[in-house]
Amino acid sequence: MATSSPDKPLHKNEALKTESHYLRGTILDGLADTSTGAISADDTQLTKFHGIYQQDDRDLRKERRKAKQEKAFSFMIRVRVPGGVCSPQQWLDMDRLASDYANETLKLTTRQAFQFHGVLKGNLKQTIKEINEALLDTLAACGDVNRNVMCNPNPYQSEVHEQVLEITHKISDHLSPRTGAYHEIWLDKEKITPEPEEEEPLYGKTYLPRKFKTVVAVPPSNDVDIFAHDLGYIAIIEDGKLAGFNVTVGGGMGMAHNKEATFPRLAQVLGFCTPEQAVDVGEKIVSVQRDYGDRTDRAHARLKYTIEDRGLDWFRQQVEERLGYALGDERPFTFDHNGDRYGWTEGTDGKSHYTLFVQNGRVRDDATQKARTALREIAEIHEGDFRLTANQNLIIGGVSAEARPKVEALLAKYGLDQNNLGSALRLNSMACVALPTCGLALAESERYLPDLVTELDTVIEEAGLREDAITIRMTGCPNGCARPYLAEIAMVGRAPGKYNVYLGGGFVGDRLNKLYRESVKSEEITPLLRPLIESYAKEREDGENFGDYVIRKGHIKETVAGTDFHQNLGETKV
Repeated sequence: MATSSPDKPLHKNEALKTESHYLRGTILDGLADTSTGAISADDTQLTKFHGIYQQDDRDLRKERRKAKQEKAFSFMIRVRVPGGVCSPQQWLDMDRLASDYANETLKLTTRQAFQFHGVLKGNLKQTIKEINEALLDTLAACGDVNRNVMCNPNPYQSEVHEQVLEITHKISDHLSPRTGAYHEIWLDKEKITPEPEEEEPLYGKTYLPRKFKTVVAVPPSNDVDIFAHDLGYIAIIEDGKLAGFNVTVGGGMGMAHNKEATFPRLAQVLGFCTPEQAVDVGEKIVSVQRDYGDRTDRAHARLKYTIEDRGLDWFRQQVEERLGYALGDERPFTFDHNGDRYGWTEGTDGKSHYTLFVQNGRVRDDATQKARTALREIAEIHEGDFRLTANQNLIIGGVSAEARPKVEALLAKYGLDQNNLGSALRLNSMACVALPTCGLALAESERYLPDLVTELDTVIEEAGLREDAITIRMTGCPNGCARPYLAEIAMVGRAPGKYNVYLGGGFVGDRLNKLYRESVKSEEITPLLRPLIESYAKEREDGENFGDYVIRKGHIKETVAGTDFHQNLGETKV
């Protein structure tokens, strides 16, 4: 029962999903067509459910157009890693695939997944087959379904972490699509003849109105940015045991420039559930969004708008009616950061964990650093695990006392040890991929943010703030993949070489920022931010974070709610 305005037709994607025979479409025919490096527009939409985005190298568009050649098509493949934990062998498998079929790099995403870029159409099937042979998959890594379920990856934080991770896997499994299309297309599973009537017990033929993102946080760390997601679980630990979860709903980052009807929104606490209820609660929340999300306008189709339009009380009533029981009252919790803890930490089991900064999540070998080689050599001797963080970094987890000297030696050999950590600003930076492969990008992001941080580091050093964390994020468009609207400083692509600059996000990820300057040229960003950074160093109060400071001093208005995001823009008081 999809509720949509009777005066508006359903979005075309709804018919596409209905007629796709549970996500099969004509994908197999498109893969077999060697006359082009692309697939059809309809199948481009359907393959998202299989974890694939068709892209092209935008750096080459003009040259290829001039030569009357089709675009330089390739594909991005996203690999689900529920909770972000993989084995050393799986790391080695992903590393090998990056060389065999992709562009010689591994991308660690902001949602604890692997991404391969530059995969050619003729290599898609073999790549996905080998991903599955590594006991990972790409199903539902994209598309109008629940995507990769994130979880706080830091096992040193508490003894209940493994229990939380186990529940994360159960939620991920339960909310995954059941269609046989994935195995038929990519893994050559034979169809049963005659074909039984297929069912999607949770999603039905039209799946969800839009993408759906779920995360699990373990306080005091909000590294997963729980308030930025459709569904969240905040672990409540009492007397050293997991009592249950505060359940959050209705967060989301995406919006569009100059369209006030679209806005980022923070999730709200819906209620409390026990560990045993977590999967059931997730299913019922997804089912309400399935039935009431807007299927006429994809820009208004996320859960955040369903709740904004109808209210949290209405949503709770719908969920509780389907559950058959009431959710409990919210329980106390505290977050103190949304970043990662770098370097070595000691776990509760006597083992150590090393968090490595990976700039913008791109694991590569280049002229400055051989990070990919280093991690390959570590994986070959490592007996613990690898944990992808929500900030695009990597934890080498579960290192025994006997193995630690070997890991330390390899980190030092390749310049990845604690002696080579950058400024706190760099360690709290994050960017989306953007150009040249993202078709939505309006400006650079991953390729530009490191240079901008280098410029700002000069200001930071002069101001004596090298060790003071300030969250800074950049995206090439307003869709918000690097969660920029929670950052204390954010740049969002507006046009080539131009960015909207936002200020005032909450340091722990609990407050949206607000537009400070529009369409700022890249070369003007550092001069714009310099006086703010300098005054912050001189005038801040004890323990005051940058986002709080710029609001207190009147440099920017506070964003109280998502609907307030576009209103009362920042003042020019510098």
